[in-house]
Amino acid sequence: MSKFDQIKARDKKYFMNTYAPYDVAFERGEGCYLYDTEGNKYLDFLGGIAVNALGYNHPVFVDALTEQAKKVSIISNYFYNENRGLMAEQLVKDTHLSKVFFGNSGAEANECAIKLARKYFKVKGENRFKIVTALKSFHGRTLATVTATGQEKYNKAYAPLPEGIGIYIPYNDEEALKNALEDNEVAAIMLEPIQGESGIIEGTESYIKLADKLTKEKGVLLILDEVQTGAGRTGKFWAFEHYGVTPDIVTCAKGIGGGVPVAACMATENVANAFVPGDHGTTFGSQPLVTGVGYAVCKKIREDGFLDEVAFKGNYLKDGLKKIVDTRILEVRGKGLMVGVEMESPEVAKDIYNRMFKKGFILNVAGGKVLRFVPPLIITTEQIDSMLVALQETFQEM
Repeated sequence: MSKFDQIKARDKKYFMNTYAPYDVAFERGEGCYLYDTEGNKYLDFLGGIAVNALGYNHPVFVDALTEQAKKVSIISNYFYNENRGLMAEQLVKDTHLSKVFFGNSGAEANECAIKLARKYFKVKGENRFKIVTALKSFHGRTLATVTATGQEKYNKAYAPLPEGIGIYIPYNDEEALKNALEDNEVAAIMLEPIQGESGIIEGTESYIKLADKLTKEKGVLLILDEVQTGAGRTGKFWAFEHYGVTPDIVTCAKGIGGGVPVAACMATENVANAFVPGDHGTTFGSQPLVTGVGYAVCKKIREDGFLDEVAFKGNYLKDGLKKIVDTRILEVRGKGLMVGVEMESPEVAKDIYNRMFKKGFILNVAGGKVLRFVPPLIITTEQIDSMLVALQETFQEM
């Protein structure tokens, strides 16, 4: 029995059946490449689903991880630790946001946002508790965040769902947005600047700006879920910077840790002050190990010229994809290195995914029929070119 067969058999025997993994096991990575147990090399355009911002085995990541591991990994939030403040400072730098709470995953960051929004109005003595979200959104897998997720396939099995979370409206529908805010029990609207899991669906500039304007006029909070779009993914450190808006709460995870489990719920001073000691907490969130790594990763992403390169390579990728002329391609869209190519059907998208994988390229299908490209931010134009050539050949073969 091969090493891979042993891994697969053990996994099937002991691991809960919650995923449908592809027939491969990766055991190491270098730069933008992954290597499987058989020694095969793959160019990764998935990046752990927008997690591995600096790719694999990057010296900034490795050095921060090993140096902190030699010191202390966790010391309980009963005590101060330097890395917590350093990473929080990096996250809110050059923004209107003031305070940060650290968790372990995007779902936890969104749970924190929902709790904070409700507590904010409780402190004000207002009966506002409803959370409006968009259809086709994705906000996490906990009971509250799966309820906030505007896709029945993710939450139907867990009914009855928590009350007041997930008042769904069509994304980019400005009239629906206005109507939702007529309800005086609404505490917040939670939106993704770009819906990732639904196939890279961008929020229009007018829609996001209207959400910002109306929430301020109505005294409702605007929560932007930047779990997938944050940490430079779109060519700016935060996607909300593209729109010139000032959300009250911003959530993030994935890329901010570059590969370690760290998430953050950020808020303005006024909103953050609704929390007092005992209102919220977590055992592992803000531990020195992950915040130390996160600080180093975020600092690297904020270096002069880094985000300009991401924006350039994102446009380079989109332009290259648009040059592939094929009737099965319906649209190419996205910002920075978060790009989607909508195909004519799920079958075509899956076929391309399988064929490209056999050629040594890791892609992903989101929203049923959209090829999603979220590679490490350090991807090169030469690597993009090699993928584009292989993709063009794949279309021709089909």
